[in-house]
Amino acid sequence: MRPPDASFIRRCMRRYYFERFDMIELPSDMPKREFGYRRADSGMVRHIQLHDAADLRVLLLQAVPLEVYVSNARYLLPSQPIPEKVWEDAHLIFDIDAKDLNLECRPSHTAVSCERCGHGTPGPCERCGHRGVRKTSVACNSCMKAAGEQAGRLLEILADDLGVREGVRVYFSGNEGFHVHVHDEQLARLGAAERTELADYVAFRGIMPERLGVTRDRTASLPRPSEGGWRGRFARGVLGSKAGRSRAAREISSGGYDAFARRVGGMASSLGARIDPGVTMDVHRIFRMPGTINGKSGMAKVPCEDPKKFDPYVSAVVLSDEPVHVRASCPVPIRMMKRRFGPYSNEYVEVPAYAAAYMVCKGLAHVVE
Repeated sequence: MRPPDASFIRRCMRRYYFERFDMIELPSDMPKREFGYRRADSGMVRHIQLHDAADLRVLLLQAVPLEVYVSNARYLLPSQPIPEKVWEDAHLIFDIDAKDLNLECRPSHTAVSCERCGHGTPGPCERCGHRGVRKTSVACNSCMKAAGEQAGRLLEILADDLGVREGVRVYFSGNEGFHVHVHDEQLARLGAAERTELADYVAFRGIMPERLGVTRDRTASLPRPSEGGWRGRFARGVLGSKAGRSRAAREISSGGYDAFARRVGGMASSLGARIDPGVTMDVHRIFRMPGTINGKSGMAKVPCEDPKKFDPYVSAVVLSDEPVHVRASCPVPIRMMKRRFGPYSNEYVEVPAYAAAYMVCKGLAHVVE
């Protein structure tokens, strides 16, 4: 990030954390958490212990970080290197990101620019001749709706299949997805291996036909919609009525085990929740703190009651609307606070600070000095 851009982002961050500190959610057992941060002009700093809100306020106003993180784990010695922290437990967190959904609309709102000079042309750059390109996504409403639907599906699986209804909270990540936090003391004690199995379960990944009543030598009873777990989900989502079960039995008889196995393998996207399994199984990861700014967008990580109806480009916009002059190369339009910005082709424009921060964080604009 160019020095003038970094300076602008730091001013925005400092003002937000000074005026809106109350938006930040402090974790329980704060002294047992590992904190970390990243500045616009430096790398990651980890293994920090903070004892209370005053400690956090000092860090935010002095370091003015681009990103602020906290562990989902509780440690006896959180400021030590990972092998020496003495892990106690870690509440579950699931991550859903629009970029992982492979939506057809994705290319239409992805900006391509030269990774060296930022000029907005694909291939060999017209300005400097460099061939490397940087792809930057500006998520659309369809992307966020699809990600919200995945978060909603995850909530249904947690509640209906696993009985986890209390202590579950959904957050918009601040960029293009959602984080689902599960505060359950029993689940918090799960290790990495058990969390991997849980991630596979909610994603409908790795299910064998035998679990659905189909073996190589015969067809047993196909699942019924009233059953729980994977079998019930498969029955409700695929087999449906009694006629549907009969039709599936005939298809299995004619196509055989292997054809059915391929069909089941292709159903993860329609029956499971599209989570990032690496996030769920990692018991030492640090996550963006709720209420803090996402340095990829200038928007905040905020709670949302219904991810299917959540509009991040209104509810997560927390920076000011004071006018800022930028030189923007943003080939796709941006909609924030019910206003449209762009597309811009290397244009000098005046936009609100929240829109300027969004484009600067994504490398689509530079602040005019």
